Amino acid sequence: MKILKKIVLLILIILLISQFFGPDKNEGNLQSLDYFISETNPPENVYKILKESCFDCHSNVTNYPWYNNITPVNFWLNEHVKDGKKHLNFSKWDSYSLKKKEHKMDELHEEVAKKKMPLDSYTWTHSEANLTQAQIDEIVIWGKSVQANYKQQINTK
Repeated sequence: MKILKKIVLLILIILLISQFFGPDKNEGNLQSLDYFISETNPPENVYKILKESCFDCHSNVTNYPWYNNITPVNFWLNEHVKDGKKHLNFSKWDSYSLKKKEHKMDELHEEVAKKKMPLDSYTWTHSEANLTQAQIDEIVIWGKSVQANYKQQINTK
């Protein structure tokens, strides 16, 4: 039993020390989204949906919850955000080619329509990100419209 107590104590000490270390935060500014917003021109209700359901993981602007201060949760969240940005980063929209923008908009409205986005693991702790069918429809209609605009631009080149 003494060995078990020592192991538990060692684990507790490691967890306590680890609280002083954490990954860099993804805390850019909202201006990094200006290009995406001005180019895609989402209606106010769609912008609100994007802000509440997408930007935390798919931009350089993450609003961290209180539990991000707990290690190892902060490392898990950091990997989640990095993975989201790898697939789509609205803050880097100006660096995407027309073809890539068209493709990303296609993926955006398809993933939302199939209810694959936002992820369940995100909506468990961000209830405001749970999309109603009406909100899904708004995103899909807007996304298809923006995609069609990019497609038209590609075809006229």
